[in-house]
Amino acid sequence: MEKDGVEDEIATIQVCQSGISVELFLHLSLIPAVLIVAVLSFLQKRAYSLPIDRRLPFLGGRFGIVVPLDTIGSLSNRWSYGFAFGAVSSSVLLLFSESYIPFTLPAWARALVYLVGALEVGMVYFPFFACLSTPFRTVGAVLGILYSLSWIIITVWDTFTCPDGKILGPYQKVIIQWPCILSLIFLLGRFFYILVKGVRIRLHLEQEDPEELIGQHQVQHVKGLLRKAPAHSEPLSWFQRRVYEWDPHFKFPNRIIGTSIISLIGLYTMTIADYTLSNVAFGQVDRWKNTLQQLVSSCNQTEALGAMIPQLEEFIDVARKSWLATTIFASLNSVGYTFHVLACYRKHLKRLWRGQKGFIPEKFHKPSSAVSVASIARYSGWQIAFTLWGYLIVHFVHFLMALLVAYVLVIPIQHGRQLIMLTNLGIIVLTIGLVIGLVILQILLVQIFFLQDKISPTDKDKPLALNNRKAFHCFNYFFFFYNVVMGISNCIMRLLCSIFVGTWLVSRIDRTIMQRGYESMDAGYSTWIGMIFADHYHNNPVMVCFCQLLVSNKLERHKASVYSTFNNMPSEPPVNSKARRRWMLFYTLLRNPHLILLRKQHLSSSSLLRTSSSPQADMVVRAWVMASLTQPSQVASQSLPEVPVTPAVEC
Repeated sequence: MEKDGVEDEIATIQVCQSGISVELFLHLSLIPAVLIVAVLSFLQKRAYSLPIDRRLPFLGGRFGIVVPLDTIGSLSNRWSYGFAFGAVSSSVLLLFSESYIPFTLPAWARALVYLVGALEVGMVYFPFFACLSTPFRTVGAVLGILYSLSWIIITVWDTFTCPDGKILGPYQKVIIQWPCILSLIFLLGRFFYILVKGVRIRLHLEQEDPEELIGQHQVQHVKGLLRKAPAHSEPLSWFQRRVYEWDPHFKFPNRIIGTSIISLIGLYTMTIADYTLSNVAFGQVDRWKNTLQQLVSSCNQTEALGAMIPQLEEFIDVARKSWLATTIFASLNSVGYTFHVLACYRKHLKRLWRGQKGFIPEKFHKPSSAVSVASIARYSGWQIAFTLWGYLIVHFVHFLMALLVAYVLVIPIQHGRQLIMLTNLGIIVLTIGLVIGLVILQILLVQIFFLQDKISPTDKDKPLALNNRKAFHCFNYFFFFYNVVMGISNCIMRLLCSIFVGTWLVSRIDRTIMQRGYESMDAGYSTWIGMIFADHYHNNPVMVCFCQLLVSNKLERHKASVYSTFNNMPSEPPVNSKARRRWMLFYTLLRNPHLILLRKQHLSSSSLLRTSSSPQADMVVRAWVMASLTQPSQVASQSLPEVPVTPAVEC
């Protein structure tokens, strides 16, 4: 019966392999993907002419570069791009293996295999992004509908006609592919929405959204900077203080959202695969254990070997339960890291906007421009890889901790050895407590006997000034020998803590795991710093608002049609208005006081300023001049006030 079941399973797998495969469709999709990109490139005109345009004038500057998405400044269609990344997630995970290549290559060409696979996957999914970002909305929507619909049909057909797999067993493809199918369905609905909106714009039933340099959230952010902070603000809730505080004036770019979505989908898939493979592995270990037990009983081995079998069974049982339990904690830890990176991205960018660079090591305060731009391209891929590999490493660390707790606390209690366990635990706690207590004792002795009294009763601490110097020298001498012995244990603890914290934070790309001074050796942290600096220089709301004002002023001065869409800013008064001239004059004289003496209508005041050596007279004259500039109608009728001249005092 068992043999028949195995044959039926093999037959089922063979039937599934004979159907439509998503991997095969991935290779075949290169042809329509190239055609779609060619159509969009034909519609896109180049900004600058090339020599080929003179040879082939009928092209008219067509076949421009098709941009899949703006990873720096664009904030439109963020969630659409995010779901496009979600549709890519299954193929991105496929890149970690070499199964997508239909032929075999030698081992030395493995790097080329990954490069070819990455280029193929990028080209196949290029139409999803290009159809979202193209300015030809109707054509892009139609092509996007056809392309996404074909992918939905093939993926759903392959998933539900052959749901089983070799790794996860029944319904493997349904469990793994449902995020990808959901993302494709969302993209299909988005393309339909773009198509309907494009048709309505063509029929003049709806106006096209203006293309602006600045978003409303950036405008509100700058307005908040210019407003006076309220004297009494509402207290934050517990969730805002401890977990996350929502900022309506900040938006994450599509690069960050897409990276987070792929990381979450990848964590979901890896957690399912980890749970299933661990069950299979422990099942195989159980079969080996039963075989070993039968072999020992049949060969009449020694009692020592027979006594090892129960310990081996106990270890396998503890390891199985520990691994499966820590799978949940490691997965939750990685998901928490993914959201925490988003919070750190916002926090670090807002600090840079305020000019605060203290959280960055000094050597990273001025990163190279090339490094910052390259970090934009590296970040997404590295963050996904760090998240997935970090899950495995953190899972292993959790597993070791669970084994330690099980053998130190749980198993002794199960075996009735509570007294021995408490004795050993008490010795460990007492030793650590004595070490910590002696360290605290040294600090207390210094605080009480070897520091001078407070200068002021309101001071928080005593000054850093020694008292009882002779006693302190004796204290320092005798504790020298003990600190040598204690330094050995602290050195080991320092190494263990560094290893533990480093492995725990290995997936945190926003925080370095290297010591101070060696941060540049952490390539992931260098990528993070370069990326946030690039985003800071390109998306600073104050800088973007300033550029928007410049564009708006140029529009009003030259009435250029190319800037006709920038109509979100209020109109300025005429350039040559009386108020503007008066303000410019006031500002010029304020910054250059010596020019006041050259004004014709204030010759009398200038003569008084030259004859007077009193600083009080100088101040009064300047105040009267400034007042005459701001309110000439009221001050013109008044004469310059008399100021008593105080003779200079000789030193």
